[in-house]
Order: sequence, then structure tokens, then C-alpha cells
Amino acid sequence: MFTIARSEFQQILRNRLVFFSATVIPVGMSMLLITQRDLFSQFPAGMGLLAGVFMMILISMGLYTTAVSTLAARRQTLFLKRLRSTAVSDAAALAGILGPPALIGFVQVAAVLTVLAVLTEVPASIPLLILSALSLVAMMVGLALATAGITTSPEHAQITTLPLTMGTSAVAFWIGLTGTEELAMLKRLLPGGAATELTINAWNGGTGLVDNLLLLPPTIAWIALGIALAQRFFRWEPRR
Repeated sequence: MFTIARSEFQQILRNRLVFFSATVIPVGMSMLLITQRDLFSQFPAGMGLLAGVFMMILISMGLYTTAVSTLAARRQTLFLKRLRSTAVSDAAALAGILGPPALIGFVQVAAVLTVLAVLTEVPASIPLLILSALSLVAMMVGLALATAGITTSPEHAQITTLPLTMGTSAVAFWIGLTGTEELAMLKRLLPGGAATELTINAWNGGTGLVDNLLLLPPTIAWIALGIALAQRFFRWEPRR
């Protein structure tokens, strides 16, 4: 697994397009929004709004889109098929391939949120913030496997990943700007909605632990759905 992960990480660094889309674009967007932090501080969620949006953008672009593109490329070159003929288990093979994008997404979140904390305020609950990030990473990994099943090539991934990438980012902005006092159930049930609210609560504080933990089930449900869809659609070799 670690050999595969090391190889995949090297491939990401060598592929300028993948590296650019996985790191430069999401981090650049986040830094641009940080420069406008005074504008966002006027909203009720304050800096929690930016934290929630950053986490969603960085993980959806740095992890989800990269993972789908990588899986599609490895299937197209028959690398996935060859992996299944080795002693490596399916789970270890997928972990090796998806590990680098997941690590990149998590490191980007940590770096950008650290910059936000230095420039504004320290988050109220760092452990809760980490929990939110881990739940979002797990959700995006499951959905990446599912999306890869209907993605025929790395180029096709630019289309198949767009609805979820744009949708989750829109949900994060919607919750950050309007809160969850209205349409709370709908906002929390949308993909990434509950995770965004948990991130905002972790950053701003003032919310009870039980209330925050009750935000985990919707994300867990999306993780389960992603795994179920992956089992249905994911393929190890190109469709004929």
C-alpha cells in the first residue's frame, strides 16, 4: 500500500495539470477570500463562514476531483486491472491510490485554516474541527469511488465531478451566509451541509457538544451512500 501511495504522490507532482488543479486553484481561491475577510466578518457566522467554505472547497477540489481523475487514469492504462493480479488486496490498492489526494486535501485545509487563525482568531474547538475535516474526507472518498465508476477518462472527470464540486461549495456558502435557523433539515441533509455547520460551530464556539455530534449522522449517511454507489458502479477495468 505504501509503495503504491508513494508512486501516486510522485505522479501527482509530475502531472502539472493535476497538481495545479489539486493545489494551486483551491489554495489560490481560499487566499483570495481571506483578503476579503473583513467583508465576511459582517455576516452572523463571521470567520466560521470562511472556515466552512475553505474546508469544502479544498477537500472537494484537492481530494474529490483529484481522486476521480486519478482512478479514471489508472483504469484507462489498465493499472487497476494489473493491481488485482498481485498480492495486494483491493482495499490496500485503493488506499494506496487515494491516500495521496486525501493527504493533500487535509494538509491544505490545515495550512489555510492556520493562516486564517493567525490573521483573525483561534478556533474555539480544534478537535471538533479535525473531526469535521475527517468526516468530510471520508464522505468525499466514498463519493469519489462512486463517481469514478461512471467516469471513462481523466478528461471526462472534469465533467462528472463538476456537479458535486460546485454543489457542495454552493451549499457551504448558503449555510455560511444564511445559517440554519430556516430550512435547517434541508440544509443539513444536502451533501456537505451538516459538515459545514459543524465546521462553523467548531470555529465560532457557543454550541453544545451534543448538538454538534448530532450533525455527524447526515455526513455518515452520505459516506454510506457513497460506499453503496461505489460497490454498484466502480470498475477495475475499462468498460467495453
